[in-house]
Amino acid sequence: MLLDTHAVLWLLADDPRLGPQARSAISKASESLVSAASLWEIAIKSSLGKVRVPDDLPRRIVDSGLSWLPVTAAHSWAVRGVEGLPHRDPFDRLLLAQAATESVSFLTGDRVLLDADLRPGVKTVDASA
Repeated sequence: MLLDTHAVLWLLADDPRLGPQARSAISKASESLVSAASLWEIAIKSSLGKVRVPDDLPRRIVDSGLSWLPVTAAHSWAVRGVEGLPHRDPFDRLLLAQAATESVSFLTGDRVLLDADLRPGVKTVDASA
């Protein structure tokens, strides 16, 4: 299971926006993944003052039992095939390409993504449920 960027932050902060079913899905997954692209997105938002995160965030992610998913050339190339996104967010496009390439579900609280007809068929899981 690949976690959307906000889902990672919700999990680490024990934020109630991450629902009990989502927490259960994370704990039951054979592996819960965080994309290196999510760390990049958080770093950008942190430098712009849009989000506050601890300086040791990468270590905290690993300490929480999550695993890193590096961005590979195959992931980058697979963004060409991602369709059905109602917006042009490059991070969402890459995360969905990673989920499709790795054949894992995508945990997100983004209602736009949950309601979209995404192709290739990425299974989305509602992070707020």
